[in-house]
Amino acid sequence: MIAHEHITDALLRRKIIRKEILLGGNKKLKIYGNLRCQSGKRMLRKNRVFFISEEEALQNGYRPCGHCLSEKYKIWKTNNSNGFI
Repeated sequence: MIAHEHITDALLRRKIIRKEILLGGNKKLKIYGNLRCQSGKRMLRKNRVFFISEEEALQNGYRPCGHCLSEKYKIWKTNNSNGFI
């Protein structure tokens, strides 16, 4: 996991082009999603983190975004509802 505030914009672009970063996340809300997600683009830089893989995001306790990863979010919500909807 890489915090946006700890990486330069040039290095970030390079890592995205090289497919070393595939997903973005919100460290306050613990949500991850696609780099092109409109919800993710609105978050503050200080709250943004990046992941190499979905597995890395899940291992860090993040959940799928309900906008750009709606099918994965529905599965996550079903598995984590604990009887609440």
